Amino acid sequence: MEEKKQQKQTKKKEKRLSLLYILGGGILKEDFIVRHTKMIVLVVVLIFFFIGNRYTCMQKLREIDRLQQQLRDVRFEALSISSELTGHSRQSQIEFLIEEQGIDLEVAKKPPYEIHK
Repeated sequence: MEEKKQQKQTKKKEKRLSLLYILGGGILKEDFIVRHTKMIVLVVVLIFFFIGNRYTCMQKLREIDRLQQQLRDVRFEALSISSELTGHSRQSQIEFLIEEQGIDLEVAKKPPYEIHK
């Protein structure tokens, strides 16, 4: 009697471990699967949610990296333009440009007067 029970248990284990049994859908008839169907569906939905969330997060991180690189480039460009402007607006540079263009202007010898109301 005990031998028959052991044979049935080994057949069930063999049946469960068979790839054809799993792919054929026989595993879906098992008591454990039937009893915990709602939990399994919930876990699958949560897995899909987490995968989607991670994908969205990775896209946003890539976008942040791209924007930070663009910000560095714009800051560098602004700094170089600012330094160029500073160099061009020096008094000696302006005097040189006036002289080079042949404009008849001179530097004032007297300081400007302040008029108060």
